[in-house]
Amino acid sequence: MTFEPADLNLTDPEKGYLHFVLYTEARLGIASTSLNADVSIDAHQTQTPHFQEWLSRLVRCEPNAMHCTLVEQAKIPALFHPCATEDKNSPSAIAGSGCVCRRAFYDPEFGLPVVGEHFKSCHEGGSDRWSYQTYAPLDLRPDDTFGRFITGRGLFWARTEKGLLSILPQRNALGYNIGYNGGGPHALAAYLTQVAQTDGLNAAAGASYEDAHPAILAWTQSSAADRGTNELTLDDLKTMQQD
Repeated sequence: MTFEPADLNLTDPEKGYLHFVLYTEARLGIASTSLNADVSIDAHQTQTPHFQEWLSRLVRCEPNAMHCTLVEQAKIPALFHPCATEDKNSPSAIAGSGCVCRRAFYDPEFGLPVVGEHFKSCHEGGSDRWSYQTYAPLDLRPDDTFGRFITGRGLFWARTEKGLLSILPQRNALGYNIGYNGGGPHALAAYLTQVAQTDGLNAAAGASYEDAHPAILAWTQSSAADRGTNELTLDDLKTMQQD
């Protein structure tokens, strides 16, 4: 299947903007995305201002079929159970005060599903943490222009010229990474090269490895890119291509 940004452009002022294709095999019990990359956010990655900014705009909702694709089949029922903090008799409660529930959200800017996974220890003073699972968009919203790239704690973000924060658009099987010589840094460099060469107008995921600019690739592969939080403006990326 080939993908062009115009192929999947569902725009609705009430529902936001969504690129998504669902792949199913009923006989095998498979239901997953075929284009969008899934994004796992561990509890330690939630302690950043950018994640908290993104989390603050999520809207809690009733679970639907898209949320179910983000959860192991055996754990799908937990999407429909209340948190033990809301109902001590919930099926997700452990020994009264512990909890292993799931919680459904959606991102109103992109329409994509988000599942929060709760782990609360039943022991006093034990762990009480949330991790999250979602999909990356395949593009920014219509009329948005890429303005800034942000990375920190293994998460990758785009901020538009209008100030909206988004998980960096990403294609399935083209995962991003930094700090070593491999496919992840190469995929990221190719994407950043694309947005720089188009003045931020082409932010669709799926840039080819061979299009990565050597200077940008050298940065994504460097240890410097993997330290703390890094931000590169569109002008920074364009300047790197002039070296």
